[in-house]
Amino acid sequence: MNKFIFTIFIFLNIGTATVFAQEKTTAVLVAKDTLKSNDIDPLTPAKAAFYSAILPGLGQAYNKKYWKIPLVYGALGTSIYFYIDNNRQYIQLRDAYKRRLEGYTDDKFAFLSDSRLITAQRGYQRNRDLSALLTVALYALNIIDANVDAALLQFNVDENISIRPTIYPNDVTFKTNVGLTLNYNF
Repeated sequence: MNKFIFTIFIFLNIGTATVFAQEKTTAVLVAKDTLKSNDIDPLTPAKAAFYSAILPGLGQAYNKKYWKIPLVYGALGTSIYFYIDNNRQYIQLRDAYKRRLEGYTDDKFAFLSDSRLITAQRGYQRNRDLSALLTVALYALNIIDANVDAALLQFNVDENISIRPTIYPNDVTFKTNVGLTLNYNF
């Protein structure tokens, strides 16, 4: 009976030692994998683009590129200003032309003929539409900038990767040769 209990005791100790060893090895491999995957977050560019879509400049703040925020607001503010100004001028010219069609000539554009009034109205309408298109394009550019910048922040610029131009003499003619060396250190 003692031999049977001793054999079971030995078998259980060897079995648990093997199980513990396997768990330890697996835990070490998992720990190494998770350390590498924590360096790169694939959702960071999407988050930056989402933040910039909600509020222009917020994606740049998320990327810690605070100097770009005034540029974003300056560009968007300027294009919105020109949209509002051109729209105001267009409405004034349109209303003046409508009053002329009704027979009134006491508007502030009395010095313009009807054809000049229509031409000016079309010019301000075109400029207003271009300003609206520019505003939308700058808004999209804000989102794209935040997305690309967040993606490039995760780009590997390690010192183990380097390209160095070298100048070395030719062994036969002893003239200088120019070459490019790509070094990667493991």
